[in-house]
Amino acid sequence: MRSPKLPGPALPLLILLLLLPPPGSASGPAPFDPTWESLDARQLPAWFDKAKFGIFIHWGVFSVPSFGSEWFWWYWQEEKIPAYVDFMKKNYPPDFTYEDFGPLFTAKFFDANQWADILQASGAKYIVLTSKHHEGFTLWGSEYSWNWNAVDMGPKRDIVKELAGAVRNRTDLRFGLYYSLFEWFHPLFLEDESSLFQKRQYPVSKMLPELYELVNKYQPEVLWSDGDGGAPDTYWKSLDFLAWLYNESPVRDTVVTNDRWGAGSICKHGGYYTCSDRYNPGHLLPHKWENCMTIDKFSWGYRRNAEISDYLTIEELVKQLVQTVSCGGNLLMNIGPTQDGTISAIFKERLRQMGIWLKVNGDAIYETNAWRSQNDTVTPDVWYTSKPKDKLVYAMFLKWPISGQLFLGQPKATLGATEVKLLGHGQPLHWTPLRENGIKVDLPQLTIHQMPCQWGWALALTNVT
Repeated sequence: MRSPKLPGPALPLLILLLLLPPPGSASGPAPFDPTWESLDARQLPAWFDKAKFGIFIHWGVFSVPSFGSEWFWWYWQEEKIPAYVDFMKKNYPPDFTYEDFGPLFTAKFFDANQWADILQASGAKYIVLTSKHHEGFTLWGSEYSWNWNAVDMGPKRDIVKELAGAVRNRTDLRFGLYYSLFEWFHPLFLEDESSLFQKRQYPVSKMLPELYELVNKYQPEVLWSDGDGGAPDTYWKSLDFLAWLYNESPVRDTVVTNDRWGAGSICKHGGYYTCSDRYNPGHLLPHKWENCMTIDKFSWGYRRNAEISDYLTIEELVKQLVQTVSCGGNLLMNIGPTQDGTISAIFKERLRQMGIWLKVNGDAIYETNAWRSQNDTVTPDVWYTSKPKDKLVYAMFLKWPISGQLFLGQPKATLGATEVKLLGHGQPLHWTPLRENGIKVDLPQLTIHQMPCQWGWALALTNVT
């Protein structure tokens, strides 16, 4: 096909447009300055809000003692909590140091492909792996963590590379990394801390080079910062790093970050807000947020001394997901693998159960918006989401009413236009308007085996306001 002939004045204009540098290129002004005002104005990449559900993985040398908490080293050596001190006295020789756990972190049975398949089965849309926790041990061969990393010691493998490859090759999940800014016992950090952070040896020689290496090498689409050690963002040079991440890094267009970039930044600055661990406000927030929480109620890392009652049930986890998404948040649900690289049966079961539930009810979760009401005013444990373009509102209910009738006080329905369906069932359900506001829905009479799922259900309401 012939191209149409350009009129005279259009040709110089076309040439000029071709010569202009693309937005954000080296010769043009960078779109983000190293100030919170500029960085906070960055629009969060759309994929993150659509995803709604991710998996956190806490794995490191702390998985070897696997007792009490991933803060084992700190509780044992610094706080000297009796339970931790006694555990070491009973199980290890007197001269045993935390560093001696390093070679015992074998990851002998770690199979990245198997992990990727389990993570995909959970229904999650992104994962976040602890590339380095506060103990300082890196799960990749960091050039700035000599002999205290997974390539030089223990597994003798690049864990980050293996899992990133498996996740990207076998699943549709986004790959993310957690990184602790500070390290409890790093001598340079301790020296900087004693100077009230007037000295900046640690971030300049350790943390910043390591973060640049991590992003350039593995290109995480979530960068989950943590552990400011009481130091301000000026000490960490967080603003300069984030400006580079958003302007020049290989993931500048898709990366999302959290709010833990220095003392005082949490719940105030950054990409999405985490505000605190296990943050679940129960109401709508004006800023995108994430509820990072653990299946094990008391630890992020694997614990050999956990009881079955210490793990959240699938009903409790579904409730966390439904509440969080209804209030505009994402749920980041944590598991802790063992030192030899296996995911224990209880975690596998919970992951697969979440996947089973989402296979039926995913339409009420993924790519939804918060509705005008987050929960119902008549029936407890009913939570709402919406898809305005499709004229859909979803009502997720966690208890099947004994009467078989569900009373919803919030939706305003229209006879002849409003349709109600149970996800996984498909047939339109009979409904009647309530006297003042809302509707009464006659749920289908189903045996337990006919139920579309077991741990919470969702109604799709078309044309309600």
